Amino acid sequence: MADSGAKGERNYLLIGTAAVLILLATVVAVRLWFRAADLDERLAREQRERSLLEERVLDASREASELRKKSSEALARAGEAELAAEEAALETKLAELEREIAGQRAAEAEAMTEEARAAAEEARREYEKLRDRRLGELKRMQEALAKIVETERTPLGMVMRLGEDSLHFDFDKAAIREGDKELLSRIAGVLLASHGYRIYVYGHTDDQGDPRYNQGLSERRAKAVMEYFKDAGVPADIMEAKGYGQSSPRAKGSTAAARAENRRVEIGVIDTVIEYEDVAP
Repeated sequence: MADSGAKGERNYLLIGTAAVLILLATVVAVRLWFRAADLDERLAREQRERSLLEERVLDASREASELRKKSSEALARAGEAELAAEEAALETKLAELEREIAGQRAAEAEAMTEEARAAAEEARREYEKLRDRRLGELKRMQEALAKIVETERTPLGMVMRLGEDSLHFDFDKAAIREGDKELLSRIAGVLLASHGYRIYVYGHTDDQGDPRYNQGLSERRAKAVMEYFKDAGVPADIMEAKGYGQSSPRAKGSTAAARAENRRVEIGVIDTVIEYEDVAP
């Protein structure tokens, strides 16, 4: 009976111990479960916080990128503005330099204009002096020749007209008659005393006869007068002879008086130094 009671006590003790152990295991398991749940919650919270942090980092990175972009654009604009300012300053300097150069050129042009005006005025005075001297010499020549033969002033000099009343040719002849040589010698003397002139001897006939024959006759008579002047000492290189035949009559008509006036030799004296705009009477 005693052994049976002792055995029952041991069984109760084992059952109690087992119950305590189960209770302890249950408590530990519960505590472990709560700790695991708490740990999961903490992990989830940390995950959320990490996600938020990553989003903030991404936002910050985007903001930084945008800021860098804006900064670069601002720097570019600042560089462009600075470059534009430098270009504007350079253009201003170039404009000032161009104005300075233009001013110098204007001053040089004005100086050249003044010099040109002075030179033109000096040339005009010299021309007037030369013209006055030539006019004086031409006047003296005309006065001297007018005592010998009929003369007339022209825009380039003068012309002497030797009609049949002053220079005679035998019919159909071109030889200078002895009685006319003195007249031509006096004319040659005046020409030799003058300088800067060219002499033209023109022969003319009336309208009688064949025109071609008259042309040749006028040429021969003009050359005869020129040759006489040459023999008298007038340089040959300043003389020229030409015949007009009946093509250039001085008097119109076929009367004896008109024909006599048209049978003539004219001597043109042309000034080779200066040309005259006006012809003095």
